[in-house]
Amino acid sequence: MIEAFETPASVAQAVAMRVKQRRTSIRLTQAELAQKAGLPLATYRRFEQKGKIAFEGLLQIAFALDCLNDFNALFASQSWATMDDMLAQTKPAKRVRHD
Repeated sequence: MIEAFETPASVAQAVAMRVKQRRTSIRLTQAELAQKAGLPLATYRRFEQKGKIAFEGLLQIAFALDCLNDFNALFASQSWATMDDMLAQTKPAKRVRHD
């Protein structure tokens, strides 16, 4: 869960750190993962060091690491400001009786 004090840059850096951990756990070098993802090595290195990468490049890395499905949850859940907001949007439609 993202805390309120986090920034896009800090989240990007955290994602880069998790990718690096995954890469090293499966014993791939930066060059090997970059090649597997179809990215220039310099692009991949910049991502690990600074968390900066184009979204498509991030998807290519996720695909290479067999994590692409993790993106299916992105923006999938809805959050509500109040319980009333949630209930208003999740109530089943009223049934209309046809006689």
